[in-house]
Amino acid sequence: MGALRPGVYVFLLRAPCTLAARKLPDDVPLEVKKRRLQEIIDLQQLHSAARNAKAIGRVYEVLVENFSKRSKEHLSGRNSQNQVVIFPKKSFQKGDYVNVLVHSSSASTLLGEAVN
Repeated sequence: MGALRPGVYVFLLRAPCTLAARKLPDDVPLEVKKRRLQEIIDLQQLHSAARNAKAIGRVYEVLVENFSKRSKEHLSGRNSQNQVVIFPKKSFQKGDYVNVLVHSSSASTLLGEAVN
């Protein structure tokens, strides 16, 4: 299985896209479908975490969008690669551009500190 792209949405679905698909029975058990879906989700998490880990130590210009979901002491924004970046609020406001040095990451978020 190849690498998946960021922002990929996967879900259980059997779309009858052809006449043959509409006429044939769905003979794949639900448990098998769920297991396969979980394998894809797990693989995507690994790829996303590895991709985000490459950002550690880099400085990004971030557009402040809002407060972090977990803390009013942190802000959330996006860099030019559309990655979510979380950093301490300090005196920044929504709409500001802030240079942020990334010091850690997860599969979905970059964490950093504002730099001059």
